Amino acid sequence: MFVLAVSTLNTFAQPFQKTKLGIKAIANGNEVELQFYTPSIVRVIKFPEGKPFLKESLSVTLSPAKTIFTTQQTGSTVLLKTEKINVRLDLVTGNVEFSSVSGKGLLKEKNKGTKFTSFNDTGADSYHVYQAFTLDKEEPIYGLGQHQRGDLNQRNQKYKLEQGNVEDAVPFFQSVKGYGLFWDNYSPTEFQDDADETSFKSQVGDGVDYYFMYGGNADGVIADMRTLTGKVPMFPLWTYGFWQSKERYKSQQELLNVVKMYRELNVPLDGIIQDWQYWGNNYLWNAMDFLNVDFPDGKKMADDVHAQNAHLIISIWSSFGLQTKPYQELDKKGMLYNIKTWPESGSEKWPPNLDYPSGVRVYDAYNPEARDIYWKYANNGLLAKGIDGWWMDSTEPDHLQIKPADYDTKTYLGSFRKVRNAYPLMAVGGVYDHQRKTTSDKRVFILTRSAFAGQQRYGANTWSGDTGSSWDTFRKQIPAGLNFSLTGIPHWNSDIGGFFAGAYNKAWGDGSGSKNPLYQELYVRWLQFGTFNPMMRSHGTDVPREIYQFGKKGEPIYDAIDKFINLRYTLLPYIYSTSWAVTAKQSTFMRALFMDFVDDKKVWDINNEYMFGQSILVAPVVKAQYTPETIVKVNENSGWNKKEGKESDQKAAIDFTAEKSSKVYLPAGTLWYDFWTNEQLKGGQELIKKTTIDIIPLYIKAGAIIPMGPKVQYATQQKWDNLEVKVYPGANGSFILYEDELDNYNYEKGAYTEIEFNWNDAAKKLTIANRKGSYKGMLQNRKFAILLPSGAKKNVTYTGKKIEVKF
Repeated sequence: MFVLAVSTLNTFAQPFQKTKLGIKAIANGNEVELQFYTPSIVRVIKFPEGKPFLKESLSVTLSPAKTIFTTQQTGSTVLLKTEKINVRLDLVTGNVEFSSVSGKGLLKEKNKGTKFTSFNDTGADSYHVYQAFTLDKEEPIYGLGQHQRGDLNQRNQKYKLEQGNVEDAVPFFQSVKGYGLFWDNYSPTEFQDDADETSFKSQVGDGVDYYFMYGGNADGVIADMRTLTGKVPMFPLWTYGFWQSKERYKSQQELLNVVKMYRELNVPLDGIIQDWQYWGNNYLWNAMDFLNVDFPDGKKMADDVHAQNAHLIISIWSSFGLQTKPYQELDKKGMLYNIKTWPESGSEKWPPNLDYPSGVRVYDAYNPEARDIYWKYANNGLLAKGIDGWWMDSTEPDHLQIKPADYDTKTYLGSFRKVRNAYPLMAVGGVYDHQRKTTSDKRVFILTRSAFAGQQRYGANTWSGDTGSSWDTFRKQIPAGLNFSLTGIPHWNSDIGGFFAGAYNKAWGDGSGSKNPLYQELYVRWLQFGTFNPMMRSHGTDVPREIYQFGKKGEPIYDAIDKFINLRYTLLPYIYSTSWAVTAKQSTFMRALFMDFVDDKKVWDINNEYMFGQSILVAPVVKAQYTPETIVKVNENSGWNKKEGKESDQKAAIDFTAEKSSKVYLPAGTLWYDFWTNEQLKGGQELIKKTTIDIIPLYIKAGAIIPMGPKVQYATQQKWDNLEVKVYPGANGSFILYEDELDNYNYEKGAYTEIEFNWNDAAKKLTIANRKGSYKGMLQNRKFAILLPSGAKKNVTYTGKKIEVKF
């Protein structure tokens, strides 16, 4: 009995050491450290007692600031309090719990949920690291990157978080309770959630290392994640226009003719993309130079695109062919990996002829000197010729026929196994950082296939990879993009129409899938979804996607495509202002409904609707209505076999003018307006919306203020000197119209303007505030046409001074 008492007393007398950032303690054989980075962000580190833990995060850019906190020990637990969160550490078990300042439980580690298993990582002593948590039974969580399963809520899921062509691994999730957790580990990681626990298990780590953040709501969590890992720079206005692409334009003239056709048809276009092989052949893979005889003058090509008021971005990869200058320079310095990557053969024919291997190798993007070399060739070979941006393909990177020994590959930062998932962060970051050092006259724009936590700071828009062209795949893009955005990375898009579309190239008309009604319907519905993505980009293989491939003006498919491209341009003032809200206010483009309507539990797992910006509810039509919904199963590996399938398409006439319908749920707590009809509707109800091939359900939240731009052929064709401003009564609302010099970094020095619009619903009054800021070339005076859903309209002249408009 006496021994037990002593044991109990010793248990309650566990010491801890207070530090500048938090506390340190030894518990259950592990060293535990809690570090406050801000009052709402705390880092938790655990590692075996007496072992070293030295780590410089690749994702985290924030230096911990001195945070005011208090400590209070009660028995064997110590409670740390800031103005934002409470953190409790059990000094015996080492378990950590998090709660709000009011005492509301947020998250806790599972008892005995920390595990270290000794592991020799290519000669370095390390561990497999594991940490489990306990969540509330009915608590939805979101994030974890981009996955193709179609789920929005990530409970009851098991993922191997490892970068892939259509999978983006971001070990971060956030809860409907308003907290987030970033597992700061770069090795392949198993995430698992079941009835017992929610856990991360990483292949390599010197310790457990994660960040807990409490934002109070989804926007607050995202703000914390960006505070921790980097803010979002502004993209150029032109990047929010329409983009045409394909795999691939096979000559300089073909690409220029596409831009020319769009201009002749008066269909808006801002960007054209040149995919691979402008360098010649696979032995010259990614030479970052125009060596193909069908691309005789890269500078002239860029100049000719610019002369038509469009922009050109170009494909660059994470690998090089053995006959290229970058390969030779990197190889001499031991900066190339020996892993199987794409393309495998020196021949373009499929399947690859492995008797003639391409010799293509991936470069060590973790090495700063290698990133310098990469940029030297990208800059001299492409940027200097007038290229406007980068299509960084295969930033996972492509890793074929994976062998266990591949993970032993030495990188600048240790084994490939240890840092594998951070490859896209390093590759994309290398280009962004170098271009920023080279010039501030042109904003960096990168289109990339892979991403990791923190990549939002690098001017990159991630696309969802080489997806198959099917309705099932299309449906899955919506929750994929929403969960990706919920990790704090706001710029995302997908190949409109899906990448692999060969199944539709059957005996229909001229044999082109673009004349096949099965594909036409899918393409139009995907394009309508893409209209409300941060980037609207048509791209794919097998079936050409240019608007004129689908017919001509006056035909329903052509007209539907034309209508939504033009709608995108009408919304540019709203989209660009939303982009500023993303940069300056930590907002998000694609918003899962729970972000804005968390009290309506019905929206917590809706995976086929979302808000685009703060005001527009988008409900894409995700099921075939006019044609049979064919099942097309294809992935990034099998897709290249180019098998067209059986010629079994039905050739019955399809009436794309027929009226159809689609279900939509309007979240509770607000009134809504049908975008097309201005009909006012109550939230909290499911309804049936009549649709046609050129209509999808779109609803505007009461209190919204949406500026509508002029009809243009490219984003900067006209100044916004005569905007129509739509005001939707039923609630108070506000909107900030943002303008700047469009494609440089002077906004970072304050060269921009904000005009705030405020709607007082009770007084039926719109106040346009004094203009804030200035920039070179700004509009001094302008007209606004204020329009209500009732049709009431008032025209005002605005000189930068406050005015009030009463209805």
